[in-house]
Amino acid sequence: MAVDKVIEISVSVEIPVGPQHPALHEPILLKAYADGEVIVKVEINTGYNHRGIEKLCEQNSFYKNIFIVGRVCGICNTVHTNVYVRALEQILGIEPNMRAKYLRVLAMELERIHSHMLINAVMAEAIGFDTLFMNIMFDREKIMKAKEILTGGRVMADYMMVGGVRRDLSDEDAYRIRKLVEQTVERIKFYRRVFEEDVSLVKRLVDVGVLKKRDAIRHSLLGPVARGSGVRIDARASDKYDAYGELDFYIVTRDEGDSWARMIVRWDEALVSAEISLQVLDKLPRDGSPVPDEKKLPRKFPVGEAYTRVEAPRGELTYYVMSDGKQNPYRVKIRTPSFTNIINSGFLYNGYTIADLPVILTSLDPCISCMERAIVLDLNSGSKRFVTLRELASGGRRWGSLGYYRL
Repeated sequence: MAVDKVIEISVSVEIPVGPQHPALHEPILLKAYADGEVIVKVEINTGYNHRGIEKLCEQNSFYKNIFIVGRVCGICNTVHTNVYVRALEQILGIEPNMRAKYLRVLAMELERIHSHMLINAVMAEAIGFDTLFMNIMFDREKIMKAKEILTGGRVMADYMMVGGVRRDLSDEDAYRIRKLVEQTVERIKFYRRVFEEDVSLVKRLVDVGVLKKRDAIRHSLLGPVARGSGVRIDARASDKYDAYGELDFYIVTRDEGDSWARMIVRWDEALVSAEISLQVLDKLPRDGSPVPDEKKLPRKFPVGEAYTRVEAPRGELTYYVMSDGKQNPYRVKIRTPSFTNIINSGFLYNGYTIADLPVILTSLDPCISCMERAIVLDLNSGSKRFVTLRELASGGRRWGSLGYYRL
């Protein structure tokens, strides 16, 4: 009797996720290849939001660039300006006073709180929990108000300047900020319990996108993504820049390594940032003005270079600034945490379902506007060339001999 043999041939289907997303409001394309419902491979494609920030910095003065780098990212603009300004201070040999350093820390920690609340709200939206999304965003407004009281801007702060900050903080405004932070702390504790106890959140986040500690180190992942896998790294603790060496805080880590752990790390870090903010208000030095006289700042920069880093809400953010003695910097190189975390995390999706992909991506807290920088060179002649957005998005496939570097 003949026996029919059944041969199973696996077929992977390409599923484009993006570049327009219903929850993640920035353009990035993830090409997911799935065998049935299971993801077997993900290709990460960027380039949809390129604005030429680094090149703009080379075409403008050192001081104008403070406003340009502050617009790399709308969510974490104070950390971008802080790390850039500290690079300029290293080149000039300028040291701000302690009151200015404390106020810089306050601005950056308020920004960390609202950034972490934002991505947890986006996670709730990504899994369909719209009510939770709206409640978190409502309470986040208190921190946005506190940031406005301190810096004068609710979103774009333009607060950092060479030698200090752009405005001082009165006792009355310090009291208002304290009350807003204290009110938000209670809400953060509530939302943390929701992420621990809500059945829908737990089922969608626990054991999804598990990142082992050795993989986080091997792929150079940063910030809460790494700390959610037990990697104890934090530039605030290692560099002790500005006033962080004067303040008591601890590095939040968890060992689970899944999407849930990464979100809980952010809730716990928001609480730590609130504690740091209250410490700043308690210990704020009263000697000297934190606002330098802008007219007395050096107009000519000496030849030199500086490499500085800061712990942004998404991880270590670094700036390299080089001066050749001219009015504009010779080079400004930015390396953002999202560039590393998103580009190097394609392996994280393998083995999970298509429905898990947006959850894993959101747990990485992607900031696409931070990632998009490119330099285009003709390797044969060294000449410059203008390219269209379509050519830029094509990844160089139609450029022939043109070399393409994504930095």
